[in-house]
Amino acid sequence: MGMDGYVVPADPAVEMTPPPPAAVVIAAVKKKTQPATSWILVDSAGEGTILDADKHAIMHRVQIHARDLRILDPLLSYPSAILGRERAIVLNLEHIKAIITAEVVLLRDPSDENVVPVVEELQRRLPHARESQVSGENHGTQQTDVDGGEEDESPFEFRALEVALEAICSFLAARTTELETAAYPALDELTSKISSRNLDRVRKLKSAMTRLTARVQKVRDELEQLLDDDDDMADLYLSRKLASSSPTSGSGVNCFAASPTIGSKISRASRASMVTVHSDENDVEELEMLLEAYFMQIDSTLNKLTTLREYIDDTEDYINIRLDNHRNELIQLELFLSAATVCSSIYSLVAGIFGMNIPFTWNVGYGYIFIWVVVLTGILCLIVFLGIMSYARYKGLIGS
Repeated sequence: MGMDGYVVPADPAVEMTPPPPAAVVIAAVKKKTQPATSWILVDSAGEGTILDADKHAIMHRVQIHARDLRILDPLLSYPSAILGRERAIVLNLEHIKAIITAEVVLLRDPSDENVVPVVEELQRRLPHARESQVSGENHGTQQTDVDGGEEDESPFEFRALEVALEAICSFLAARTTELETAAYPALDELTSKISSRNLDRVRKLKSAMTRLTARVQKVRDELEQLLDDDDDMADLYLSRKLASSSPTSGSGVNCFAASPTIGSKISRASRASMVTVHSDENDVEELEMLLEAYFMQIDSTLNKLTTLREYIDDTEDYINIRLDNHRNELIQLELFLSAATVCSSIYSLVAGIFGMNIPFTWNVGYGYIFIWVVVLTGILCLIVFLGIMSYARYKGLIGS
């Protein structure tokens, strides 16, 4: 309607498009607002590639569920976990949050100072087997026969898992050593001198020890749970599952970019593990030995923390005994003072009697009586005091 009340006809050239559905709008908003996360991809050649991908891209790349990727979220406090999936191993060990496949390793937050050494170690140790295999192929049949034994070494996922376990065990052991270095001198100083400063220092160290013990305990429990379940360990054999799914070629479904060495790698892995796959698919001895080695290492770290906790408890007991002893000494002092007060009250009684304004016939000319009264009263007070102390010692109220 116009300003003068006339109806303005609609322009036929202008098309009225309906608004998009609410579900489409919400999905578009979520996709735009979802932040990209920094990852580093380390392949079998030791090459690292920085990736800025969101959750959907990572899920599509490694073919895992959103609940598995949620475990790796640093904003959520999930306990340590090693999960075996169809095509990947989800690893959440303290600051090491990784996804291991049969061909590559994805590490979250590669710029973290605690993750950088892990990336460097992966780049150093992962390409060794591949280089030996390639050199064996280039030097003829004799060298191939020699390197045939090297093909039986650990699969790619186990070497990556070993690097992660070694890093987390070394990290926790280093934190434990630092705590021991600071705790034992502080406890010794507290036993020699009980002060507010030393007590507050030991309190902070005990809190740090409690937190570190919980972290070590979570890693140990996860390794122990894996060692107790052969099926969970069998799920971590990604190369074996890859070989069983494509036993003669490398044409299986691959969620990563094509590589010229993937086909030959799968073929070699298939030939090397064919007998093992057909003989016993549940043979987990190799992984069990690997996990058991690091389980013993993390258990040793936990034993050190347990020893430190016992030392702290012993120090607390010693301090409580000393404080109780001081408290008993104060009670004994109070008993001495109370007995002395009772004895001195006898003097007050005698002084009150002789201080009365009552005329006595012997009050004049008998001044020597004052001396006798003072001396006898003092002897009486001393006898009463010794009697109280003897009775208290007899009853065990004071020490000898």
